[in-house]
Amino acid sequence: MRPENRRALFAIVQAKSDGYQGVLPKGSTPERASTRDTMSNDGLARTFSCTGAARGFVLALVGVLAIALAAADPGLAAKKKDDGFRTAAPYAILIDADSGTVLFEKGADELTAPSSLAKLMTADVVFNEIKQGRLSLDKEFLISENAWRTGGAPSRTSSMFAPIHSRVRVEDLLRGMIIQSGNDSAIALAEGIAGNERAFAAMMNKRARELGLEDSYFANSTGLHNPAQLVTVRDLAKLARHIIYTYPEFYPIYSEKQFTWNKILQRNRNPLLKLNIGADGMKTGYTRKGGFGLVGSALQNGLRLIVVVNGLKSSKGRANEAKKLLEWGFSGFERRPLFEDGQIIGKARVFGGAQMSVPLTGSDAITMLIPRNSNDRLTARIVYTGPVPAPVEEGQQIGKLKVYREGNLSLEVPLEAAESVGRGNLSRRAFDAMSELIIGLVRAGIAMI
Repeated sequence: MRPENRRALFAIVQAKSDGYQGVLPKGSTPERASTRDTMSNDGLARTFSCTGAARGFVLALVGVLAIALAAADPGLAAKKKDDGFRTAAPYAILIDADSGTVLFEKGADELTAPSSLAKLMTADVVFNEIKQGRLSLDKEFLISENAWRTGGAPSRTSSMFAPIHSRVRVEDLLRGMIIQSGNDSAIALAEGIAGNERAFAAMMNKRARELGLEDSYFANSTGLHNPAQLVTVRDLAKLARHIIYTYPEFYPIYSEKQFTWNKILQRNRNPLLKLNIGADGMKTGYTRKGGFGLVGSALQNGLRLIVVVNGLKSSKGRANEAKKLLEWGFSGFERRPLFEDGQIIGKARVFGGAQMSVPLTGSDAITMLIPRNSNDRLTARIVYTGPVPAPVEEGQQIGKLKVYREGNLSLEVPLEAAESVGRGNLSRRAFDAMSELIIGLVRAGIAMI
């Protein structure tokens, strides 16, 4: 069996309680710990749980390598816990912008029509073109007849009201699209960069995959209805987070209150900007198919949260639900450290290397927002495709750390090699090859049972 076709799963346990920090030895109980061995078609894994943390914070992260023969064992995750929060939005998610911790989700992976929220993806493509030096803010694009009829004054949709055949600077088109939600400005940007909307949509989808937005598909730059154009609110939250941190020079446009073009003043459509809750972005959307949606971000006391809601029945409803989620997040959570910068989190098996494994670490300190005064059970897994073929370079991305709170995936962080591992000698490579052969035979035997 080829090594890249087998997925390895580590369960780790680390405890943080009353100042203790380190690997939790098998059988130890910092407060109250239990272990459980689980066998399934996906292999053997041991999970640990720690509860109780009356005097401190306990994180169960844990202990034993398991070779999953297909995918991660769904039995390892506990039944998802009801967070206690209620929202009328059929699709919603709230995340910590800094760590990516998911604080709340509902229908977060279900496909929904994005409406004008798709303009976030359009903006990212434009921002990236500028960042890569392929486009300047002073470049002028034509308002074609297509842009004018489909998204301009005759369309009776949200518009910048740019005159037909006029030429508009990219910087102004961006403000028209972001502040006024202008469909004409979005189409002009798409046509100016890619020649036509179909080609630009291909750029949007290519860029989406580069950013890890695996479930969403874009068919145009505007978000106007297309049955193929569907996204998840989880992907939209990831996209918003990316824009905020990757383009600090452009993100402030989302907080501008108004923009005037063609002597027509239009105010920013984001209702959160006037609610005095620290909101400074990002985008609203509406179509009959998608309902009313909103992607918002707010900053309070150094904590930035991102909220996405979609599928609501009114503009008032989307504003209220987004506000409620943000206020709940700011008042109900606090940041806790999980791993220090440079701390070794676990190991990944190496194939044909000078050593059998490579230590894994995060690129920075890893933190997570936790409900205040909570005894929620946390579990974590390191997931990677392995064994990892040698040589391995220090800093090479190997896998991911996934942290679950009461069965809900709350945090996903890339892990990288903490050191380099060179190729092993001939006997080492032969031993690894024989090991892989035996594991392949075992796997084939289990599959036949």
